[in-house]
Amino acid sequence: MQRVLPNQFVQRKFTPLLALLVVVGLGYSQIASAEWLRRNEAIMGTSIYVEIWHTDRDAGAAAIDAVIEELHRIDRLMSTFKPDSEISLVNDEASKHPVPISEELQSLILEALELSEVTGGAFDITYASVGHHYNFRERQRPDDDTIEQSLQAVDYRNVVIDKDAGTISFSRDGVRIDLGGIAKGYAVERGIILLRERGVQHALISAGGDSQMLGDRMGRPWLVGIRDPRGGRTDVITHLPVANEAVSTSGDYERFFDEDGVRYHHIIVPTTGRPASEVQSVTIIGPNATITDGLSTSVFVLGVAPGLELINGMEAFETVIIDGSGKMHFSSGMLAAEVPGGD
Repeated sequence: MQRVLPNQFVQRKFTPLLALLVVVGLGYSQIASAEWLRRNEAIMGTSIYVEIWHTDRDAGAAAIDAVIEELHRIDRLMSTFKPDSEISLVNDEASKHPVPISEELQSLILEALELSEVTGGAFDITYASVGHHYNFRERQRPDDDTIEQSLQAVDYRNVVIDKDAGTISFSRDGVRIDLGGIAKGYAVERGIILLRERGVQHALISAGGDSQMLGDRMGRPWLVGIRDPRGGRTDVITHLPVANEAVSTSGDYERFFDEDGVRYHHIIVPTTGRPASEVQSVTIIGPNATITDGLSTSVFVLGVAPGLELINGMEAFETVIIDGSGKMHFSSGMLAAEVPGGD
């Protein structure tokens, strides 16, 4: 039976390899004075990269400043590593009583809960109830008893939002939430919105595995590389030509440690409390980075066949999955774009 999806997940079919990219009609004087402006910065525990085309260097630099400040603001709001963040306050108090939250945080949590419904629970922000027991930098993982006890709190339906009161509460003790599977994508999307409001027509914002492109690269597509999961940090297994799209990749090489031949990484299966093991990386292409970010985590948890089924039922999104043996799998729209005469 075909899955019925909320309107925000069904927008248009992505066929990047067949797309015709049109050169933007800038006058000669504008081209002569315009330039690409770039900046790197460390925010949200990852490397942030912003690149824009602008005819005014000062205005362009101010636009990048606005993006950087927006990402810092979102990090202050949603980081579980900052004890004074709004999300940390929620985790401290929401099991005891309803906690007032900002409209922005409420909106993103509701979007995360809707994604949980769409993915059958593969995406679940309460994974943190067990996930916070892992420390990949210190090579620490919870024992079986800790996992089993913590799993009792893992269920997105334990998160209760009262829209009228503007509060959040947890329906049982031990529940913790983490927006790490969607917050970087949200931050990238917010940055693109700010640039668009400032009149920028060509830009790229990247935060770790999440990127969103505004326009094309002056008549050419942006080329987004998919990292070889078992190669070096700069090894790319393939490139995707995209324009006006978001691209998110989740991989088991981002935060991990190996022990006795097992890779323990940060993408946790909500039903088991253990790292997903069927695939090495998942890339999602779609109209906005908030959802591509969440979907890349979801498909990673689901695995190849269920993940392809999910994405093939979503007209606005495509995926490239690299399975445990390193083989690439493509959603139907990607195959149609690559094969001449494909439907």
